[in-house]
This record gives sequence, C-alpha cells and structure tokens, in this order.
Amino acid sequence: MEMRLLWCVAAAMLTLSSQANAQKFPDRSMIMVIPFAAGGPTDILGRVVAGRMSEVLGQQVVVENVTGAGGMTGSARVARSDPDGYQFVLATVGSAAQGQTLYKKPLYNTVTDFTPVILVAEVPLVLITRKDLPVNNFKEFVAYAKEHQAQMQFGSAGAGSATHLGCVLMNYLLGLKFTHVPYRGTGPAMQDLQGGRIDFLCDVMTTAKPPIDGGSVKGLAVFDTQRSSALPNVPTAAEQGTPDLIAYTWNAIFLPKGAPEPIKTLHDAALVAMHTRLRCTIGSRPLAPKSFPTMRRPQNISPNSLRVRSQNGLSRSRRAALAYNDA
Repeated sequence: MEMRLLWCVAAAMLTLSSQANAQKFPDRSMIMVIPFAAGGPTDILGRVVAGRMSEVLGQQVVVENVTGAGGMTGSARVARSDPDGYQFVLATVGSAAQGQTLYKKPLYNTVTDFTPVILVAEVPLVLITRKDLPVNNFKEFVAYAKEHQAQMQFGSAGAGSATHLGCVLMNYLLGLKFTHVPYRGTGPAMQDLQGGRIDFLCDVMTTAKPPIDGGSVKGLAVFDTQRSSALPNVPTAAEQGTPDLIAYTWNAIFLPKGAPEPIKTLHDAALVAMHTRLRCTIGSRPLAPKSFPTMRRPQNISPNSLRVRSQNGLSRSRRAALAYNDA
C-alpha cells in the first residue's frame, strides 16, 4: 500500500512537472510513429502511452502506423525527420537492434541516428499455434514439426522483427526449417493464424494472451526463464527441454539525432504513461486501466541505459542473424 502511494505521488509530481515544461515544449501536436500495423502489441501499447502523454503534455500525441521492413520503414522516417521533438518512434528490439543485423545496408543505425528517450516495457515471446494443429505441448510440437516441417509455415510482424527472429532462434536451436510468411505487423499475422492459414507464430505475450485465453489459438511455450503470471498454465521452453530458448521484445521511445531539448519532457510524460497498471488516481481520474499484466517494468529506463541496451542488442542479435542467414 505504501509503495503504491509513493508511485501515485511520484506520478502526480511528474504530471505537474511535465505540465510546467509544456509551457515551452510542446506548443502543438506531436506524432508518435508506430512502425507496425494496427492491432499488434506495439500498436496497442503505443495508443495507451500516446493517450496518457497527450493528457500530461497538454498537446495531442497523434499515432501514425508506418509499416514495412520489420519496423525499419517507419523508424527510418523518424530518423530523417526534423530534430525538433515533434516526431518520435515507439521502437522495438527488432526495429532498434535485431533487424539491422540482417541487412548489408540497413536504413539507419540506431546508435548514431537517434536520440534515446526512455525504455517503456519488456515483454517475453510465446509460441502459439493454430487451434487445430495436432499438438498440445512444446515437445509434441517439436516431434510433429520434425515430420512435417516442409509443409509448415510461420508468420511474423515482418523480416527482422522480434516475432520473426524469435521463431528463427527457435528453429535454429531445434534444427528445423519452415517457410516464413512476413506480414506488416502482428495483427494481420494473428488473423491468419486464427483462420488456419499459417501454422504458428512466436508472438509477443501482450497480443498472444487474449486468443490463448479465448481458445482461438494454442499457447505452447513461453520464451523466458520463468512462467508468466499472465499465462500460468503455459510452461516455458526451458521446462520442456530447450533452456536456451529465451526471446523477448522491448519497447522504447527514440527521437531523431540532435534533439536533446525535449528529452526530459517526453521522458516524464512517458514515465507517467508506463505506470498505467497502478490502481491509483490523479484527481478523480484513474492513472490507467489494469491492463498489460504481461509486461515487465524495466528497472533502468534512462536514456543512457537505453543507448547501452541498443548497442548490446546489436551485438546479441548476431546469433539470430547467423541463424537467419543459415535458414
């Protein structure tokens, strides 16, 4: 109770601080580019964050979905935009780190072409299959896949996305090869999975949980070190014999390179938006719905930490990139 109260007080202080900063910046609406299709996990998170940031900043944060190339198309647009703080991207580990290792000439370099603002969330991936696939756990999936891999297809949010490379890592560790079907976001991929047009998806838990709970897909394995309280009945891949299968995504806000002034304002506004899970209020309004139980709140969210995380992400992605090139 005391910890919750402390968070509420901190959030209220940040709101007042950001409103004071808003007298100078921003003085007009802003654009949050989400580099994936509507309906996917980044889009869902981004719209909640944008809505709360609009309230805190006193200016509307408009969401624009700019899709393609596993999130690189929308991110590249922000990288090339004016560094005035009025356009920023809600990136993922795929668009900010992993995807760049798959291309000889990537559209940008996250470390040199962006100004990091804040790390928003971390979410593990989960293996989900069409509901009529004749398997009920990860071991059965592996056995079935070894016999039918030539006919099986998996979807993703696009080449180089976290959902793509999560499956690539799984395939690499299991010694399997499947046909990859890239989409312009997780939303369209989920629709085809539920329709039985693809066989499986390594999805972000945020969007995997509702269809798993509803029975329209099967949840077979969480790609994390321990089970999630959001999906307590879905074992980890480690529990089922594949301990190295750890894959997750993170979301973070980046400005174009050379835009240092708005960082504090955006950081504070995003920090308030991040704590939407807390059951407390500012005035008479709830700080947010009780959603996003699938997300982990990162311990270190500073711009410098995000910069280091991006650099480390590029290094760690070499393994997945090797697997992708060998696939």
